[in-house]
Amino acid sequence: MRQSGYNHRMLPELQLKDRLRLRKPHPCGGYEWTVVRLGADIGLECDTCKRRVILTRRELARRLKTILARPAADLESSD
Repeated sequence: MRQSGYNHRMLPELQLKDRLRLRKPHPCGGYEWTVVRLGADIGLECDTCKRRVILTRRELARRLKTILARPAADLESSD
């Protein structure tokens, strides 16, 4: 049952190699991440230090600020 006032955020459709910007920096100082795993959990790699983390979809939806770029090959094939 949902609580009143609950702000439900939907995670946008993600693809491998999408670049994301999160709301808070990684301890190395980087804000930008690359998607390296999709499934029930999402695997991310920090673009600054190359450290990998796994977040649940719900946690990523809360932390996500914006999608920066999609891989160029996927953009060309969608035309």
